[in-house]
Amino acid sequence: MRLAVIGSGYVGLVTGTCFADSGNDVLCMDIDKKKIDALKRGAVPLYEPGLRELIDKNRTQGRLGFTTDIRETVRSSKVIFIAVGTPPGNDGATNLAGIKAVARDIGRYMNEYKVVVTKSTVPVGTADLIRAIITRETDFPFDIASNPEFLKEGAAIDDFMKPDRVVLGVDSEKTGELLRSLYEPFTRTGNPIIVTDIRSSEMIKYVANAMLATKISFINEVANLCTLMGADIDDVRKGIGYDNRIGHLFLFPGVGYGGSCFPKDVKSIIHAAGRQGYRMELLSAVERVNERQKALMPAVIKKHFNGKLRGKRLAVWGLAFKPKTDDIREAPSIVMIEALLKAGARVVVHDPEAMQNMRAVFGRRIVYAEDPYGALRNADGLVLVTEWNEYRKPDLDRMTGLMKGRVIFDGRNVFDRQQLLDRGFVYYGIGRRTE
Repeated sequence: MRLAVIGSGYVGLVTGTCFADSGNDVLCMDIDKKKIDALKRGAVPLYEPGLRELIDKNRTQGRLGFTTDIRETVRSSKVIFIAVGTPPGNDGATNLAGIKAVARDIGRYMNEYKVVVTKSTVPVGTADLIRAIITRETDFPFDIASNPEFLKEGAAIDDFMKPDRVVLGVDSEKTGELLRSLYEPFTRTGNPIIVTDIRSSEMIKYVANAMLATKISFINEVANLCTLMGADIDDVRKGIGYDNRIGHLFLFPGVGYGGSCFPKDVKSIIHAAGRQGYRMELLSAVERVNERQKALMPAVIKKHFNGKLRGKRLAVWGLAFKPKTDDIREAPSIVMIEALLKAGARVVVHDPEAMQNMRAVFGRRIVYAEDPYGALRNADGLVLVTEWNEYRKPDLDRMTGLMKGRVIFDGRNVFDRQQLLDRGFVYYGIGRRTE
């Protein structure tokens, strides 16, 4: 089947590439000429494990192409996926300017029946808006559908190829069957394709991310209480996680959630509810807890040094909002570094993938180490922010030889606390005992 994906960012590239890998002819379109030129050369503008290799394979075999020509994209495809960005405004509202522009172009260049599918995360009712815009531009028949994505950065290829569920929001049986046929190669193990009305499909994505964000803020609240009451969050989360009604996932405390989805989607659903005259009390608290959590570790660091951080050299391991990505959007590391710099500390950072993106934020205000241990040289302390695998089992002998100070601020509770204590380190975790 001939498919188009408009928007060649994270979601668009993964979607287009995976559909091409299942035998479809896919054209990925973006208005960013530099990005498209890079993709045509084989350069991938973001880090996602396995994506570069999959793009190369499908480009070479002629199933995957890239263009800036919206007219060609619309006219050559039967199914058009919209995967453009939907950033938040200052008031939390979702910015739909890109969606509206794409809808106008689809209507303007439509030459026969098409199925237009929203892959971007959009507020409930956006499909109706797209339908109205396209209708004003064309007399050709078309159908609208919603197909929210559930891709985890760092595991997106597996998530697409082996989804735990596929959600299709449609308003006609014909559209449902067409989209079902597209996804059948990925659901042969029996995981469900859930067909709903369009508005329910649009809501599902927001509710899923809001629920996961709620679990994170909840366990962070509990971890903070454990610190005050002398309990250990590691034991507590295990004690509740074996309850099947609760489960283990997303019960790991830390320095707050970030990324392109959770912060934006929580804000968006709060704003959308407000427009209906309803206040989302729980999600408003989830958002406040998360912002407070990002400021927690800087406060612990300042307290350890008795408020005297000026001139202290602090190493920061991990900049991306999560492992296996170079994405720093809403990353807790940014809040951490800003607080340390404001207090007069010198900051040396390392991340396996996100350092180039962080340079665009901090420039020369911080030092970028080529490897994790380079960041530790003469450091007064280490702050772990992102739990990359290569940080989990460090060489403690090497650390003690490099560091001037003996204090570890573990923002993800990944280190063996007792091993560090036995080596003479002072250890601070999130909700963990420090004796």
